[in-house]
Amino acid sequence: MRFAKSTIIIILLVIYGLLFGDNYPDSLYVKTIFTDIENNFNIELSSDGKSFGLAESTLQGYLVFTPDSSDSSFNRGLPSWNGVVTDDDTGFHIQMRFPYNNSWSPWLTVGYWKDYIWHNYGATDYQDGYVDVDYVKLDNYQNKWQFRVNMMRQSTTDQTPIINKLSFFVSDSRTDSAINISDIEDDNPPQIYIDTDFLYQYAIDTGIGGDICSPTAVAMALKSLDIAIDPLIFARNNFDSYWNLFGLWPRVVQNASEYGVTGAVTRYRTWSAAYKVLNNGGRIVMSVGPPLYSGHIMMLAGFTEDGRVIVHDSGKSSGYKKIYDKNALSHSWFDKGGISYTFYPTDIKLSVNDADNNLQFDETFILQQNFPNPFNVSTQIPIYLKNSGNVVISIYDISGRKIDTIYDEFTYAGNHIINWNAANLASGTYYIQLISDEIRRIKKAVLIK
Repeated sequence: MRFAKSTIIIILLVIYGLLFGDNYPDSLYVKTIFTDIENNFNIELSSDGKSFGLAESTLQGYLVFTPDSSDSSFNRGLPSWNGVVTDDDTGFHIQMRFPYNNSWSPWLTVGYWKDYIWHNYGATDYQDGYVDVDYVKLDNYQNKWQFRVNMMRQSTTDQTPIINKLSFFVSDSRTDSAINISDIEDDNPPQIYIDTDFLYQYAIDTGIGGDICSPTAVAMALKSLDIAIDPLIFARNNFDSYWNLFGLWPRVVQNASEYGVTGAVTRYRTWSAAYKVLNNGGRIVMSVGPPLYSGHIMMLAGFTEDGRVIVHDSGKSSGYKKIYDKNALSHSWFDKGGISYTFYPTDIKLSVNDADNNLQFDETFILQQNFPNPFNVSTQIPIYLKNSGNVVISIYDISGRKIDTIYDEFTYAGNHIINWNAANLASGTYYIQLISDEIRRIKKAVLIK
């Protein structure tokens, strides 16, 4: 890892044009390049500027980024982030601030990952706004914000936390009151359906089953992408010990990102906008309210031929492929602002300096997620080959360094399972890379001893 200085790239992913009333644009701003820095203490950037962590032999550090701005003013914001934390005694802590009295507000804590190891959570409010657990609410309209990330570990032998994405979805509270449910109910996208292994949250654990709708719905979304996941481990990892809750929006997005997806907390204002994401390979997990629930999370599964909405609702034993009254479901989601988690599968591109780095992606073979994952010492790696050929499976550490080749053989077409014994490796995050016929696949694996 080394320091880099250049202009930060902020990607404007989404601007929803509303179909009714005045236009108050929603916008998702994403940092995936971390090079425009105002203040740095003990943090190192990766060579490509796409991730950062603690400098070697340091226990604490922080980055303050230069301020970001939106095209339109906002008074509501949804922060989220992606990264990796592998040791129990390490973590990162995210803060934001906003213009106030010709200067800046105090730094407001918007969340952390993973365990609560901080001596002080930090402020969550000031005179012109506050963080409502995981939701930024401002009294006055702004068009600027600033991120600060604090990192900590208890020992220099602990692996550094890593962040590779910071997101902030800005919106205007007036948009919620301008929602026209009749127009939304008449919005009938094309037919689409996403199947999954259904999970009933109360059957996962009788003690916490009533509190884990958020991680359970996300676990179904991950399963729909053929990602192996233990829903109880996932739910427990999603517990926020500071707020004593399982359902914090940015926390479950971060939780999912360690399973090889990229995610953000977002909003939708029409069913057609949601359809476009599903049709493009994304997954949507909806935060809903009355009249169906006082508060709940469910996975959007698609739409019937006649425009009815299909969900996977973990709150009901009969919630698989559930079709609610469309008016009631529209009120439940859009009256609450259309807040959701949006995920896309990712192929991790390692920063390795060899010929493999430029291999192209196609669909002639499949590397499935290893199982179990996380794993202890040994795990199985399922693969499928359309054509026979030589297969090479290598293991990389989180910095992109190749540490082992566990399989290098001519392999016949069909399904195969490759065993990986990691007894000689330390706990941490690793990448499994499969190469065949000059193409590659990569999956993330977490070793816990």
